[in-house]
Amino acid sequence: MTWLQAVDFEIFYWINSNLGNPIFDFCLPYFRDKWFWAPFYLFIVVLIWMNFHKEKSFILLLGLVFAVGISDFTSSQLIKKSVQRLRPCNDPQLTDVVHLRVGCGSGYSFTSSHAANHFAVATFLYIVLSNLFTLGIRRVFLFWAGLIAFSQVYVGVHYPGDVLAGGMLGMVFGIGIGKTCLWIWAIK
Repeated sequence: MTWLQAVDFEIFYWINSNLGNPIFDFCLPYFRDKWFWAPFYLFIVVLIWMNFHKEKSFILLLGLVFAVGISDFTSSQLIKKSVQRLRPCNDPQLTDVVHLRVGCGSGYSFTSSHAANHFAVATFLYIVLSNLFTLGIRRVFLFWAGLIAFSQVYVGVHYPGDVLAGGMLGMVFGIGIGKTCLWIWAIK
């Protein structure tokens, strides 16, 4: 376990310190801000509402909300409170090392709820919009979630292991709930 934490820190340090540049310093704090993505979220809601029958749209939107809700609850309430890993920006041993580019927050680090929630959204959309978008366009959803997860490490609030575990958690819920929605469609 100590070896794994050392690797996690080394990757964190490389991303947080060695990749530092003015473009990332300007852009990446925005990429992790939920209000920055509000137009995108609205676009997704409108896209779903306009491209599917009302009943299917309702099932999809309800599934999307459920995927994010269960992902967030599992990450924030169950895992974080059980593991209680300090954020790198809150670790007294790392005070001189972390380049903090946003407010640190007082919560725990493992797993990243940002990563969990956005990968839940991305994976859910990847699954349920397969008839609407090509594989290449659906992969953009996963890239988007990955960019948000990367931003969490870059700004200094999560370790790479936090976002990796959060991303996997979100993907599990996105796949499960997405496939459930498709199954519900099939029996309607």
